[in-house]
Amino acid sequence: MTKETKMAKGRNVKTANAEALAVFEAYKHANEARLAEIEKRGKADPLLDEKLARIDKRLEALSLKSARADLSGADDPVNAEHSGAWNRYLRSGDDSGIAGLNLKSLNTGTDEQGGYVAPPELDQLIEARLMAASPMRQIATVRQTSSGTFRKPIGLGVEARWASETEARPQTAADGLALVEFPAGELFAQPAATQTLLEDAFSDVDAWLADEVEAAFAAQESAAFISGDGAGKPKGLLSHEIVDEASHEWGKIGAIQGDFAAGDAADGLIDLIYAPKSQFRANGRFVMNRRTVSEVRKLKDSDGRYLWQPGTSGEAATLLGYGVTEIEDMPDIGAGNAAIAFGDFRRGYLIVDRVGTRVLRDPFSAKPFVLFYTTKRVGGGVQNFDAIKVMRF
Repeated sequence: MTKETKMAKGRNVKTANAEALAVFEAYKHANEARLAEIEKRGKADPLLDEKLARIDKRLEALSLKSARADLSGADDPVNAEHSGAWNRYLRSGDDSGIAGLNLKSLNTGTDEQGGYVAPPELDQLIEARLMAASPMRQIATVRQTSSGTFRKPIGLGVEARWASETEARPQTAADGLALVEFPAGELFAQPAATQTLLEDAFSDVDAWLADEVEAAFAAQESAAFISGDGAGKPKGLLSHEIVDEASHEWGKIGAIQGDFAAGDAADGLIDLIYAPKSQFRANGRFVMNRRTVSEVRKLKDSDGRYLWQPGTSGEAATLLGYGVTEIEDMPDIGAGNAAIAFGDFRRGYLIVDRVGTRVLRDPFSAKPFVLFYTTKRVGGGVQNFDAIKVMRF
């Protein structure tokens, strides 16, 4: 909204949400006070600017929340009742509304660890924040499941033969199917809030909670997707056995050798690009950390031209024609380290989110703060060992 001009009095503020009306009125009064300050002193009071920015952010959050409600079926009386009960629980600890609802069909209630399943709006908000903050989520496949373990059958290939019209057709050999399992580990954080924040009618507690857990969850996820051991967490890309590409087999990650100190360092990158089969190169991309990116950007071809090409017209930079994703948890260049990966990560790596973020409100452990013990179950692992290859130095 423009701060330098007063809002038109005839602006349509009709809404069924009393909170949105109150926030709008507060914004209008703050904006008018700021304009009066500019007219009087030639500049705005920084405190008014800060207040106006907070209210503006709140208006945007309410708008997004309204849109999310439309998509999630908020017109359903059960969903509406659940959302209202959830808000009362977060702000005051009153769980009578949630506990009294028969919401088994919505996967809502308590489990043996305590806490309540958050409404779909909060789940979607956290997932959207994680998608923006996690590079691996942006390039991998993300699936949702209601079970603790996601199982996916993988075809390992069948034999085919030619035959004439009258020739006998013996049974062909089949390598069969492999069942790949992705158990979900539990990720948790305990954001702390003051009671003042919770009692503030302008504060969006869902947005605050999503903001607080975003950084903590994203950092843990990023590390697990690369090097997690699979015990109570996703199994990372580099946690599988890494073997030379010549002896690669299913269940292992194929690798080619790299040496940036050699005069033909760029040749190793070309070998890496052509290690996966052609169907995995069309959507291929490089993955490395920022220190490796720094080294790669210095590489030149025999004519002295950089292999790294900066993006133009809004396009991302490319390396030998392929995109590059920075993931800080990839190892640095060093002896034995698989510092660069290449392939189709959408087909190669799977991330599984179990539906239902759980929140337990704890006003006792850290008084005068209120802790929100927030848990989310996430699994992941390589789903196609032919789709991703690495460069080992």
